[in-house]
Amino acid sequence: MSASPEVVVIGGGPSGSTASTLIAQKGHTVRLFEREAFPRFHIGESFMPDTYFPLRRLGMLDKMKASAFTKKYSVQFANDQGKESQPFYFFENNPHECTQTWQVLRSEFDHMMLNNAREHGVDVHEESRVLDVMFEGEKQTGIRVQYKDGREETLHPRVIVDASGQSSIISNRLKLKNWEPKLKKAAVWSYFKGAKREPGALDAGATLVLQLKEKKGWFWYIPQHNDIVSVGVVADLNYLFDKPAEGADAQSRLEEIFWREVENCAAVKRRIEGSERCDIYRTQKEYSYRSSKLAGDGWVLVGDAFGFLDPIYSSGLQLAFSSGTFAADCVTEGLAKNDLSAAQLGAWGPEFVKGMDRLKKFVCIYYDGFNFGYFIRKYPHMKRHVTDLLIGNVFKDALDEVWDPLYEVQRELVEKNLEPMPMASA
Repeated sequence: MSASPEVVVIGGGPSGSTASTLIAQKGHTVRLFEREAFPRFHIGESFMPDTYFPLRRLGMLDKMKASAFTKKYSVQFANDQGKESQPFYFFENNPHECTQTWQVLRSEFDHMMLNNAREHGVDVHEESRVLDVMFEGEKQTGIRVQYKDGREETLHPRVIVDASGQSSIISNRLKLKNWEPKLKKAAVWSYFKGAKREPGALDAGATLVLQLKEKKGWFWYIPQHNDIVSVGVVADLNYLFDKPAEGADAQSRLEEIFWREVENCAAVKRRIEGSERCDIYRTQKEYSYRSSKLAGDGWVLVGDAFGFLDPIYSSGLQLAFSSGTFAADCVTEGLAKNDLSAAQLGAWGPEFVKGMDRLKKFVCIYYDGFNFGYFIRKYPHMKRHVTDLLIGNVFKDALDEVWDPLYEVQRELVEKNLEPMPMASA
């Protein structure tokens, strides 16, 4: 049996690769267990601009610049009547190279990240399963794993970083997961070759958020390389899956739902007309949740293992990178001073949760049909805060001055019965 590493990371996705790489950069022994063989499929393909900074720390920027991934400079919105906003260019708020980001194929990107972890000294084991995490109370005492060849081993690392995604191994083990009742959504999506893109180099890679009729939900439209576009509809679970399958196979049912909603969104219908679907229909349901604790003695949760928000603003990868970075810094500091308590490993938690809560408020405002164009016209000096929320710069208290004006305008819109239009002139 091999000697136990100082740190075990469960999961090789972006948060696990981030945490493991940064910890290994400090000279610590790190072993990462990933249950699948990479490359593998994963959803969550659009970057926020502030992902630039963790990518730089990870040594990934040059690899991203040399990749075929589609460059993303903006977000664009269409309301439920099909009226489309002007592009929301990130560089208008901050003329820094971080404002050009990417749309990625996750199978390729996650594989790049995992190989980058290897290059930094992480001992990566794919197709290896975590059988159990052992505890005394809420203090971790070890982890039992099964390697690809079937060999089982019990390890006693000083720290376990749980980056197991929505499997949430430790969160489920300790019954920490809480679902978000206000965001009980579902998504159905597929991929299309030859779908229309916006004209011009600056706009061709834009993320599009296209609202359904009567504001029942929205489509994402994410251009990728190789002439592929990711297209998916998000709406309330009970609306999207409003009827039982009644004998239809799963793919037929998802196809029916997808095309029903295409008919409710002229902005997406005209863009995919004449294109060719090149993947199966996929779905995900009730995906918004958060764990009640972020860390304990000898363990910490990162990425989706801690929580996940609605995908409306493409915050998944931003939160994965941020949590992996913050946790890694607390782990390396704790190893240096021999303090691996919950307080030390979770010291980053309060500020991270505040940032996540700001994004959650912003998500809920969108679903309430808020008129952002009207808001910016009334409070033009608040545009910088709206921009910060869109680019993922959410870990600063100055943002909180935006909420009272936002809610004031929301009440005013209800009283005046004004037609909401998301981001029309933001």
